[in-house]
Amino acid sequence: MINSRRTLLGIAAGGVVAAGAGGLWYARSSESPITAAPATAPPGTAPPGTTATSLATAGSADGPMGERGIGRADAPVVVREFFSLTCSHCATFHRDTMPRVKTELVETGKIRFIYHDFPLDQIALTAAAVARSLPASSYDPFVTALLASQDRWAFARGVNTTDELAKFAALAGLSRAAFDAAVADEGLRSALLKARDESSRTYGIESTPSFVLNGPGAKNRKEAGARPYDDFARLVQQAAG
Repeated sequence: MINSRRTLLGIAAGGVVAAGAGGLWYARSSESPITAAPATAPPGTAPPGTTATSLATAGSADGPMGERGIGRADAPVVVREFFSLTCSHCATFHRDTMPRVKTELVETGKIRFIYHDFPLDQIALTAAAVARSLPASSYDPFVTALLASQDRWAFARGVNTTDELAKFAALAGLSRAAFDAAVADEGLRSALLKARDESSRTYGIESTPSFVLNGPGAKNRKEAGARPYDDFARLVQQAAG
């Protein structure tokens, strides 16, 4: 059986809601679910805690919300992964399947793999904000490290999650001042939630991990679950036509 974390999504006029509560539910985390993205601030204003830098660069290619991916830009197949950093099934995929995806599909030029943060709780949202505050080249190794160590920073009892994240960020070269700024950046957090909600509407994402494949043999083909490598490679082959 393909494992995924069901988010119990419903789409309403006001955004993404779950069971009428306006949130996405993640079963394992004790954190409160996060609501749909807040309304955009009026032009010329910034949400509290937003820095001028984040407003100016968030959507640029090199900014926090720029594309994060690995592989050739002209690869014949593009795979988008929608994942939450506190999703145990996402961690399983990245532990068991992703190493071969990188060596046999990405490094050989067969696919471009694009990451889409789909945070399901406040811890995941904070971690995603920190990941996106790193240089683009550091994003993949950072999220890989977080997914491999969930039990240390996300679910361990008696630890301060923020302090544990700060340790990982320091190893990635982010100073504590820059880390604190990323955690407090409400503009970036709002942008992440808006992107998550847009993914739900555009691709119908309902669980993590989910994948959307595009290529000669596939157009926005959605698949869900922590798939083993052979299954994942078959999907890629089909998308290649």
